[in-house]
Amino acid sequence: MSDTDADAPPTTESNALRTPIVAVLGHVDHGKTTLLDKIRGSAVSEGEAGAITQHIGATAVPLETVSQMAGSLVKPEDFDLPGLLFIDTPGHHSFSTLRSRGGALADIAIVVVDVNDGFQPQTIEALDILKRTGTPFVVAANKIDTTPGWNPNEGSPIQGTYEDQSDNARQRLDQNLYEIIGNLSDEGFSADLYWRVQNFQKNVGVVPLSAMTGEGIPDLLAVLMGLSQRYMKEEMAVDVAGPGAGTVLEVKEERGFGATVDVVLYDGSVREDDTIVVGGVNGPIVTEVRALLQPRPNAEIRTEKRFDKVEEVAAAAGIKIAAPDLDDAMAGAPIRVVRDRSVEAVIEDVESELAEIEVDTEEEGVVVKADTLGSLEAMANALREAEVPILRAEVGDVAPRDVAVASTAREDDHKVILGFNVDVLSNAEDELEKTGDVRLFEDDVIYQLVEEYEEFVAERKRAQQETVLDKIKRPCRFRILEDHVFRQSSPAVVGVEVLSGTLKNNAHVVKWEGNEPKRVGQLSGIQEQGEDVSEVRAGNRVSVAIDGPTVGRQIDEGDELWTELPEKHAKILEQELSDEIPADELEALTGYLDKHRQRDPFWGK
Repeated sequence: MSDTDADAPPTTESNALRTPIVAVLGHVDHGKTTLLDKIRGSAVSEGEAGAITQHIGATAVPLETVSQMAGSLVKPEDFDLPGLLFIDTPGHHSFSTLRSRGGALADIAIVVVDVNDGFQPQTIEALDILKRTGTPFVVAANKIDTTPGWNPNEGSPIQGTYEDQSDNARQRLDQNLYEIIGNLSDEGFSADLYWRVQNFQKNVGVVPLSAMTGEGIPDLLAVLMGLSQRYMKEEMAVDVAGPGAGTVLEVKEERGFGATVDVVLYDGSVREDDTIVVGGVNGPIVTEVRALLQPRPNAEIRTEKRFDKVEEVAAAAGIKIAAPDLDDAMAGAPIRVVRDRSVEAVIEDVESELAEIEVDTEEEGVVVKADTLGSLEAMANALREAEVPILRAEVGDVAPRDVAVASTAREDDHKVILGFNVDVLSNAEDELEKTGDVRLFEDDVIYQLVEEYEEFVAERKRAQQETVLDKIKRPCRFRILEDHVFRQSSPAVVGVEVLSGTLKNNAHVVKWEGNEPKRVGQLSGIQEQGEDVSEVRAGNRVSVAIDGPTVGRQIDEGDELWTELPEKHAKILEQELSDEIPADELEALTGYLDKHRQRDPFWGK
């Protein structure tokens, strides 16, 4: 069955089973594109001319062709589903774009992991998204052919080719595979090699394969078909004659058509002249389909520049829709066909789905820009977990108004724009330079972007605290040593031992008499082994000069003295900087506060 073939007549069948939608995720260079290209290329060569329907952002592989590629692992008579639709969108982040009815658009996902490199940042990010959306997935442990000593068997199922390898090659591969299974366990997933998995709802299947040689790809297709048939059959039941529902993948300018949207249709159908409602930057867009465009079926979908016009497309499929007023359409937004319903009702549907994705903003916070609604939502979730408030969150490139909004933040930590997978318009760069106080952070891995911002905030806090600490008076407790009076007065010069805290020159010195601190003088010099120093830490013995007192009157050998701490400084040290000062200094501060609070319980609070 190829219900989306360009040459096929429009489908009128109701309650047909649609093709399961498969998203492919993976870290950069782990082989996602090669795997898609291998499946697409093999499907074209195995299938009859026109059997493979390739659309914008999607490759539909009918059941018969899946069976030809998978051999005995997939028998057509065992399946009711029409085949598989592989979502083919650029960038590892694409999965977060794919939404439907408030969840993930993809029915099932493949996480591609290089057996040599193991888990990488984007692998973990992909698993976080899958966990959050509850999307079932399999792991494609790719590049098994790079195992030292590997002897390739083009296109063969994995168990046979595995058995044909030398003991050394199998052992090396096993080591890498079990490391991946361990990584999955660390992320909260129970996993095993797919042929050992009894219950795919509770355990993740790992399929060893090579996107280059095709080994293991029959197994991958068999697992995907098996999972879809066994667990998703009810979800695949759609009314292909009903009004279509889909998700916008990308908004593109197309010569002769203006702004167009690349769409994955997951329910119903769309026809020429249908009225559609599309989620837009400024609210739902109501427009009329002028043309439905498909690339000509061939293996080079990525470079195809010529399109066939078709009259109707039924789910599940990828299609380019040309219509007026699509300039403000948003990637990741819902698209709905009106047909026999009222436009108002469909607008309400689109608005309610957009509301599900709407990011909660506050009066103070950072500005967030992302390439799609899905990734904007993922960014908002990550920032919420990190307790970072959001002032404004939008889809689109960084523009001058974003800089203007960020510059209005009251706190310097919030004069920030976080851009996920977006460009910075040249006039926005000029604005950033002109403003000077707005920081821009860019990344294409969400958690790395959040981490970069958190590091920036932490570094600012450290710098501020260091500045404050430089200006603030520090606590110190010290004792005049016996037989170490070198001069009695004007100034008194005595040997002391620093018991806790930091003794700094020019500090005022107090002596406690009962519950009252009495100022006895001011340090006018510190010498350590004959050298003048400006400060000395706990545990050291030095000689100090104290202007004001006379030894034998105001101070004596054996006396415990303290540096005087203004109440405001004591409060800042206790409430804001207690984590920044050494333990012995904290001990001196606590002792000083305790003495004051015996007289006044609220001193320094």
